[in-house]
Amino acid sequence: MVPLFFELRSLGLLNSRLGLVVVYTANGLPFAIFILAGFFRSLPRSLYEAAIVDGCNEFAAFWKVLLPLAKPALVTVGIFQFIGVWKEYFYAFMLVSGDSEGSARTIPLGLANLSIAAEYRTEYGMLFAGIMLVTVPILVVYVALQRHIVRGIAAGALKG
Repeated sequence: MVPLFFELRSLGLLNSRLGLVVVYTANGLPFAIFILAGFFRSLPRSLYEAAIVDGCNEFAAFWKVLLPLAKPALVTVGIFQFIGVWKEYFYAFMLVSGDSEGSARTIPLGLANLSIAAEYRTEYGMLFAGIMLVTVPILVVYVALQRHIVRGIAAGALKG
């Protein structure tokens, strides 16, 4: 964490949304590559070869044939990355001070600030309102895309 902090400071990305996006992207890439590589390995090679025989170049074969088949895996990766970034606290706490008005602040940091604003008393109304703000978007995304989750995980975990 210390080298990451100093690197973002030298690039001028501390206390910025861009710095958080860079960190979250770098943190999420290994999982996305793992799932998508497993999925693309499970696709039959004959689909790719048929597209090449039909006159597609490599890019067109990927874009027009293989990528549409990867929709379940892409949705699964998107859901897991969204949930992971939405609930993430540690990087945001370390890389965003949130002292100034309008600074980049994430939802988990805002919930922690609710506790501080209540002077560590248990303000159930404020706490539950904050929890609803955190939970409802995750539930909406999950319900809207749930049919793709199991299909995408199963397809990414199998090797063809």
